[in-house]
Amino acid sequence: MSNNRNIVDQRAGHIFQVKVPLPFPLRWVNSYVVKGVEGYTVIDPGIHTDDAEACWHEALGLMNLKFSDIQQIVLTHHHPDHYGLSGWLQQETGAKVWMSEAGKRQVDYLWGPYRRGTIDLHTMFTLHGMNSQVGDMLVEHMEDFVTFVSPQPEVSFIKMNERFLLGDQFYKPIHTPGHAYGQLIFYHEASGEIFCGDQVLPQITPNIGLLSMPGMDDNPLQSFLDSLSFLSTLDVNIAYPGHRDPFTGFAERCREIIEHHRERLERLIVMMDEPYTAYEICLKFFGNKLSIHQLRFAMAETLAHLAYLRESGVLSEELRGNIVVYRQ
Repeated sequence: MSNNRNIVDQRAGHIFQVKVPLPFPLRWVNSYVVKGVEGYTVIDPGIHTDDAEACWHEALGLMNLKFSDIQQIVLTHHHPDHYGLSGWLQQETGAKVWMSEAGKRQVDYLWGPYRRGTIDLHTMFTLHGMNSQVGDMLVEHMEDFVTFVSPQPEVSFIKMNERFLLGDQFYKPIHTPGHAYGQLIFYHEASGEIFCGDQVLPQITPNIGLLSMPGMDDNPLQSFLDSLSFLSTLDVNIAYPGHRDPFTGFAERCREIIEHHRERLERLIVMMDEPYTAYEICLKFFGNKLSIHQLRFAMAETLAHLAYLRESGVLSEELRGNIVVYRQ
């Protein structure tokens, strides 16, 4: 498994960072192992691949732990690179898997028996100008993710208004929509520690995408910016993100990401010199050399920014035939 990089770093006396490999350009996702007297908590075990399984065998050995030492598995959100390995790890450990109820609904929507999410996403992207050939490739691409999240775990729900035990400390779960509706991050006020999932990342920014799931957030960028504004008020000494390395300067990073999206919105407005579909804007903004994986994220992010501008009254949308177009 080792490939000349350190897969385990002890970040505090009670916290280990495990870099679980990803089959994507991000290269790895962070899992955190939190020590407790009665057992260890694993936060976001990663995606289910053979390399990720091998990583956990090696990582536990480096920490002098056995699978039976893991008491619980906690998921910040439902995305495959965080959720995917939880069923396998539950089988290996017998540990409970915890996540938000909203996150579990999206798991069922995307990877349940009927997988409505894939079809609804295809329908939504087609409505916004994506051609059917690309849409069909997207369906095939989404189906490939089923293996990355199987087997599915048995899930218990975290209550958002109750403190939650990680290791030997009670943390406050905070709902942080935008990147993923139902995402929970965990804040310990006394120490200033925060496990911030993908909501706040150093060096890079999380994808903010509009989903097609009924009853979910129809303006995720607004939710994301509101969440960052609140998070920037917290007294944080050290942040443990889902990608890249733990960092300080949490409040400043929140403000930087807000400014990044303000600048992106301004760029979009300048581009709107005539009516466009979201797909046309996506290709104009992100380019036409994207892989199908990158295109899915780019299209969802474009739709999220357009929804924000529509709700702000900057843009209007209208139906032309069977296609939605946006204009100033």
